[in-house]
Amino acid sequence: QGSLGRLEDLSVWVAACQGACPPRPFTRARVVVFAGDHGVAAAGVSAYPTEVTAQMLANFEAGGAAINLLAEVAGATVRVADIAVDVAEPLSPSIGKHKVRRGSGNIAVEDALSAEEVHAALQAGRQIADDEVDAGADLLIAGDMGIGNTTPATTLIAALTDSEPVAVVGRGTGVDDAGWARKTAAIRDALYRSRTAAGDPVGLLRICGGADVAAMAGFCAQAAVRRTPVLLDGLV
Repeated sequence: QGSLGRLEDLSVWVAACQGACPPRPFTRARVVVFAGDHGVAAAGVSAYPTEVTAQMLANFEAGGAAINLLAEVAGATVRVADIAVDVAEPLSPSIGKHKVRRGSGNIAVEDALSAEEVHAALQAGRQIADDEVDAGADLLIAGDMGIGNTTPATTLIAALTDSEPVAVVGRGTGVDDAGWARKTAAIRDALYRSRTAAGDPVGLLRICGGADVAAMAGFCAQAAVRRTPVLLDGLV
């Protein structure tokens, strides 16, 4: 598809984001890890307990995680944001600056967030994007960390694409067949609960998403407003 292959597609994308051709080289890439726990983890949808979320956050902050190494190789820096980790006190005031709540609700049986909380999470993501762009970031990379987070992510995908849970659900952190069945059942229940929010993205984030997911949505939206390229790194 051209002599530059995928690099050509990427350069066109960057030029479109920057509104400049040729695109400007990146000089300050910034990774932001949005962290949050999810009540649906209590349904046995993950191979790991929720305590791992806080442990991983400490590892990110200490620079000992894979994302820290990859960022260093790429010349990027890493920021951690506790949006909804289920701990009373964040690792530091800076990490917990935008904390919305302690863990999002169990989407199989209750809404993930209240109306006020989903808007607070969206605004947190917007503010973080603004802060990073104002500080000179010219490439933003959003990642997430939280035990159980692939369950709301899969629910949102199924809701937005009108897909059956079994067609989109994965193994997440590597659950066995019984765990996969529990995860699928939780997603089906969450989809049933969110059926009235079809066509309402904010409503879906409130009912079957989570604070970290909503913050990432706000982050990406504000990056677009600021004409700053943003990549979704997935699970870090």
